[in-house]
Amino acid sequence: MTGFVPLILRKGEERRLRAGHLWVFSNEVDVERTPLTALQPGQAVKVLDASGKELGSGYAHPNTLIAARLVDRSGHALDRSLFVHRLNVALALREKRYDAPYYRLLFGESDGVPGLTVDRFGDVVVAQATTAGMDRLQGEISAAVDKVLKPRSIVWKNDSSARAAEGLADEVRVEGMPIDGPVEVREGVLRFRADVLEGQKTGWFYDQRSNRDRLAPWLKDATVLDLFSFAGGWGLRAVADGATEADCVDSSARAVDAVRANAAANGLDGKVRAHVSDAFEYLRAARAERRRWDVVVVDPPAFVKRKKDYKEGALAYRRIFEAAMQVLSKDGLLVACSCSHHFSRNALIEAVQQGARHLDRQAQLLEFLSQGPDHPVHPAIPETEYLKGAIFRILPA
Repeated sequence: MTGFVPLILRKGEERRLRAGHLWVFSNEVDVERTPLTALQPGQAVKVLDASGKELGSGYAHPNTLIAARLVDRSGHALDRSLFVHRLNVALALREKRYDAPYYRLLFGESDGVPGLTVDRFGDVVVAQATTAGMDRLQGEISAAVDKVLKPRSIVWKNDSSARAAEGLADEVRVEGMPIDGPVEVREGVLRFRADVLEGQKTGWFYDQRSNRDRLAPWLKDATVLDLFSFAGGWGLRAVADGATEADCVDSSARAVDAVRANAAANGLDGKVRAHVSDAFEYLRAARAERRRWDVVVVDPPAFVKRKKDYKEGALAYRRIFEAAMQVLSKDGLLVACSCSHHFSRNALIEAVQQGARHLDRQAQLLEFLSQGPDHPVHPAIPETEYLKGAIFRILPA
């Protein structure tokens, strides 16, 4: 993708881009001078202000609210050499922080590649393009990954729900050596197996790793309940970090099978139990049976995916946090998380506090949690800060 067409903004609409943001909204484009309908989804563009001054290069989409995304401010071609540079810059950060090649290597806008994520699993790389622009560039991206990392396999796991809005079909394909099963993920002293072909997202949730590290000092001799457990990252790590036992709960039978396989592979199957169940139903039954845990981890999928879902989603967070408190021991810890960008950190704290007061209990906020450093936040793009959480101590009133 080397040839550019101009995309001219209306007067004054360049201020947000000059402040660092990378998105151009459709109502900011001067459609008389550069009609969006003349563009193809993912077409390479030079973004210009109303006076014709260049703001950078990127790609456009005529049919979405975000009409264009900037990829480079110097006007560099969207080619292999640009992605080689982006990869090297991102790699320098990750190699300073992590001693093994298991991390998110590229995190969209924060790493200068809007619409692209790349996760590293040793010598296997999993990439996901969520926009038409990045979808067009898969060949250039694969060539750059091969040059910088020389992986044995590159998995294009293009099955994100975000692709539908861009008019893109889902596909999962492997370049390089075939992959005939889960790949390894190393976290702490444990070795997990990640399903990078059929699992959720790219196969593993690296964004919570540093939060699991932060929970470790609180776990000595504790019993742990891990809700929405996926492959057991929280629960297995908890036992490895000092907890006596853990119950992992997920509504997906595939996820629960992964928990059991990971527990067995790490010699923890005697201390980890896995249950196929809806989290709300599991908590209801546990409360009826008067079961208690010292630590309850609530790490659900996004309950607030869009602004219009806020009221219903906020209520769901309040309900799940309150239900989790009802199965905590008298001096227990609640790990409350949200990956909904539209649900703020203050809203999460308020939901926990309201739940605690409704139960006549007292909440103490001990530590804030956020996405790991391999998911850096772009200061000009609030949407890149999506994960938030906290460790609360829940006491009798």
